[in-house]
Amino acid sequence: MTELVPLRRNRDFMLFQTGQLLSAVGTAVASLAYPLLTLQLTHSPAKTGLVSFAQFLPVVLFALAAGVLADRHDRKRLMIAADVGRVLAVGSLVVAIATHRLTYPHILLVAFIEGTGGVLFGAGRSGVFKSVVPAQQFATAASLEEGRMSVVRLAGPSLGGVLYGVGRVVPFVADLASYAFSTVSLLLMRTPFQEQRERTETHAVAEAIEGLRFVWHNAFLRLTTLMLMLGNISAAGVQLAIVVLAKQHGLSSAAIGGLVALVGAATLVGATASTLIRRLTPRVILLSEFWAVLALVSFLIWPSVYVLAGAFAFQAFFFANTDAALRTYWYSVTPDRLIGRVPSAMGNVMVLALPLGPLLAGLLIEHWSARAAVAIFVSLVLVAAVAGTLSRSTREVPVPDDAATPSASPARAG
Repeated sequence: MTELVPLRRNRDFMLFQTGQLLSAVGTAVASLAYPLLTLQLTHSPAKTGLVSFAQFLPVVLFALAAGVLADRHDRKRLMIAADVGRVLAVGSLVVAIATHRLTYPHILLVAFIEGTGGVLFGAGRSGVFKSVVPAQQFATAASLEEGRMSVVRLAGPSLGGVLYGVGRVVPFVADLASYAFSTVSLLLMRTPFQEQRERTETHAVAEAIEGLRFVWHNAFLRLTTLMLMLGNISAAGVQLAIVVLAKQHGLSSAAIGGLVALVGAATLVGATASTLIRRLTPRVILLSEFWAVLALVSFLIWPSVYVLAGAFAFQAFFFANTDAALRTYWYSVTPDRLIGRVPSAMGNVMVLALPLGPLLAGLLIEHWSARAAVAIFVSLVLVAAVAGTLSRSTREVPVPDDAATPSASPARAG
């Protein structure tokens, strides 16, 4: 048996992780800068929510098509094209800010293009992961990825707030540079991003449906995808509510970044504890995130932005391990020929209503109250928590180490 190379000595895995770390930091920096920029320009929470809506909308519109592209064509070229497109879009925003010609429609357009690039890049990303990581190391690599993302969630918002305080153009310059670094890391990688296969003549729509069908016939993937759809609506809405409330309270951009970074800090702590948490069953790991939303009830009693940020951070402690457990499972049961379409199909359903989160938060805060917005988000997640608790599929799913081989049928989960 060939001895496994430790992931830290896996050249292409480390290249990919480094490139994605820099790219993700840039995106996290911009994710805080977008609402701050929009609020400064328009003074409207509703319009700010619409910008976040524009960022998330491409996932709903293009995720399935992007998955088909990633499984049909060269994933490396697709991902590089996505990075280049985002460089050009964000670059135009940088120029507009620097020359004092910024308009609200321009912000909306760039947010939409950047979101579209993220969808295309993400469709190829799962194929890269499965190509450079041996199957025996999926769980470890997935945990490392969640740890990386936790660092991003911690550092990105704080850095974004600080950079925005230096100058409103600076976060977007950092975002632009991050995509350039990502492109370089992809170019340096040697491993093919997909297995060799014969070109298929199947219609693109049929291929997209095949990815959806794979998810639908796996009871565990089907349920968790629907649960995370509700969870994502809440998370996106609550995060925007924190930014808007903090701005209304007169906090500086650096302070706002610090509040948002609490989520990253909590997620990082959760990811660090993954060795212990992975000893729990997938059912417990999954449900903990959803029942933890009860912490947000504290904001309904004491409507302070600090209480909301702290309660959301408590829930975020469970995010990384839920994502890692689910990712490990789908990597294990999904064949390479579907590895672009299955995550895209899941992602498409997960974020089907995601754009409504920030849009709803902005509208409710502007026309009603933040307390009403949070109450709605808590209710949505509790519906998912009850469904997951009562479902047989969450009780019967195997632990990651016992999951099926990549070519196995997903039917065992149901």
